[in-house]
Order: sequence, then C-alpha cells, then structure tokens
Amino acid sequence: MITIDAGGFFLVEPSEIYAEQIREYRQDFLDANGSMDGCGPLRKCEDPITYISECKKYTRSETLPKEEVIATQFFYIRKSDDRLVGMIQVRHYFNDYLSQYGGHIGYSIKPSERRKGYATSMLNAVLPYCREIGLDKILITCIDSNIGSEKTILNNGGIYESTVYEPGKNLSLKRFWITL
Repeated sequence: MITIDAGGFFLVEPSEIYAEQIREYRQDFLDANGSMDGCGPLRKCEDPITYISECKKYTRSETLPKEEVIATQFFYIRKSDDRLVGMIQVRHYFNDYLSQYGGHIGYSIKPSERRKGYATSMLNAVLPYCREIGLDKILITCIDSNIGSEKTILNNGGIYESTVYEPGKNLSLKRFWITL
C-alpha cells in the first residue's frame, strides 16, 4: 500500500479502515449534487467495501475495467483527526477521453471541507508520485467556471493550454499542463 506524507496530511490508497468515512464522503457529494471528480467509481458504489475493491481493479492490467486506464486512487487524510477530506486519482496514461477531457489527475475535496487550501496541498503532495511513475508533465482539466480548481492548478505551476467543449456532458473545460 502506497502512503505519502504531506505535512499535516497524508495520501493513502483506499482501505477498509476508512469505510464509514467513504460512505460519509459519498453522501456529502450526493447531498451537494457534486460531481465526485477524482473519486474513481465512487458514484456507482453505495457500499464502501465494493468501492475499495473496484479501486483495486484499476491498479492492474489483468483486472482493469474495459475502456479504463491504470490509475492510483488516493485518500487525503488529515492527521490531527484521521479524517478523509479529499480524494485524488492519478491516471498513469491516457485513453482517447482522458487525452481530450480528463487528464492525468482528477481530484475533489469533501464539500464540507472546502475553502481551506486542501486541494492545493493535496495536488502538490501527489506530484512526486507522478514523477515516480514516469510522468514528466501532467494534464489537468477543470470546468471553465470552477475558479477554485483553476487556482489550485495555477498554484501548482499549471500553464493554461486551451478550453475544449465536452459534448457528452455539455461542459467547457480548461486544460492545464504542469511540468514535473
């Protein structure tokens, strides 16, 4: 299991010890009508144990769901109270959809924990891992009206490339590159 120290936080792969917090995280997003970016298959998994099992499938080509890519899912845990405050997913390479709209990284902060700088520090903490898996630059996208996410990306060295329209979701997405 990969664990990355991040000061007052740490990144860790999904684990059963966080099962109840996974349930709470998911419900917080459902209550806020949030998009659960960077959460992998969380939206479709009501049961946290099923979610953890599904996340593990993304780590090996033998178990990878069709049309998906190898990805590492991390929880962003606050050390002071061992609370799950964010999720971030690192995709190791692109498929057609990711190269256009999704990028290498997706992330989210629990709605009740937003506006505390957690997204910026979580993204910063995962960048060394991206280098470790062989990436030299990463693509991150955000909805063009999501100022908070745009600031997170810019605060981590993101360089704006372009805005693209994703017809399947009727969204305009800004594309940013971070050189590692």
